[in-house]
Amino acid sequence: MKVLIINVVCGIKSTGRICTDIATELEKQGHEVKIIYGRDNVPMEYERFAKKVGTDLDVKVHVALSRISDSAGFHSTIYTRRLIEWIKEYNPDVINLHNIHGYYINVEVLFKYLRTCGKRVIWTLHDCWPFTGHSALCDGDDCEKWKEGCSNCPQKGEYPKSLVDKSTRNWNKKKANFCDIPNLIITTPSRWMKDNVEKSFLSRYPCEVINNGVDIDIFKPSAGKIFRDKYGLDDKYIVLGVSTAWGHKKGYEDFLQLASMLDNGYKVVLVGVEDKLKIDSVPNLLTLGRTSSIQELAEIYSAANVFVNLTYCDTYPTVNLEARACGLPIITYNTGGSPEAAGKDALVVEKADLCSIAKRVVELKTMRIFDKEKTCYLDESKKQFLSNRYYINKYIELIMEK
Repeated sequence: MKVLIINVVCGIKSTGRICTDIATELEKQGHEVKIIYGRDNVPMEYERFAKKVGTDLDVKVHVALSRISDSAGFHSTIYTRRLIEWIKEYNPDVINLHNIHGYYINVEVLFKYLRTCGKRVIWTLHDCWPFTGHSALCDGDDCEKWKEGCSNCPQKGEYPKSLVDKSTRNWNKKKANFCDIPNLIITTPSRWMKDNVEKSFLSRYPCEVINNGVDIDIFKPSAGKIFRDKYGLDDKYIVLGVSTAWGHKKGYEDFLQLASMLDNGYKVVLVGVEDKLKIDSVPNLLTLGRTSSIQELAEIYSAANVFVNLTYCDTYPTVNLEARACGLPIITYNTGGSPEAAGKDALVVEKADLCSIAKRVVELKTMRIFDKEKTCYLDESKKQFLSNRYYINKYIELIMEK
């Protein structure tokens, strides 16, 4: 069987790693796989799968045109037409779409082909962009206009940023292009996302939840002593936050306030903070850049006492899964699919309620949850559902269906 996967990146970031996980397993089973991608570099070990569409210059042009006309996804026409000709020659049996936004492909050209190609199409939605007039994460502003038709988007300044609002036009164009594709099935990483799909114009398609996972051979409890010794945190109760892109929507300012609300027996540690955002003047706060390896990140999780996720918009955050696999109790805002990814034992607080967040942190310290080897997060029945092997097998089953 030939399988074609399309995503904005290949082998990096969460969606890119999902794609290469699927491709690697399919290859092991004797199938041929190619991954179409549009941006960034591909790790050497995945180059055999990768085929780039367009150029870096085309991405920049796509970004510029989108910024002035709110038209992300509707440029890169020439390169997308060339891609379609290549796809016809490759002649895949199954096409698996992931993030088709990201300034690298023309969705009108792509879906015109999908409408008539006769191929099975599996579309994995990692965010809300396919059924909104602009936003990728509409829950950041609790906006539900996309159910009937978008207008006056409150997130035009968020990705994909625009100087103008054309959300009504975009919503109508997406509805016209994304509907009536034969043999299409949608998958989502969370029940929350599936509920949104079923309220949108994509509700005509069957939709299946396939939860993402993590490598539980790497993300597992350990002493965390190396990290604590390195930063002199032996006597601190570590409150951990992790993100690849900190900002207001990820709760960065909320973490700064939380750090000032806790006494010096605590240390709020934020991982993934860019240099321009780092602050040294906030008491009880340690900001770190991105880690050099996932093994180092797993060490940091294991060193912590509690994981806190103050995101205002998220579909199914992988960081929650990583924290759970390392045995951490989790406190999260009631945001999108974050409570779902945090598990039924998580403590869920309404957005922006920092007093309740601080109270829960103190309560957990009082309960003295330190022995991660014995926490309820790690019994075998739960570990299997955190494993990336579990979701990969679910994808393979779906792809192989006749």
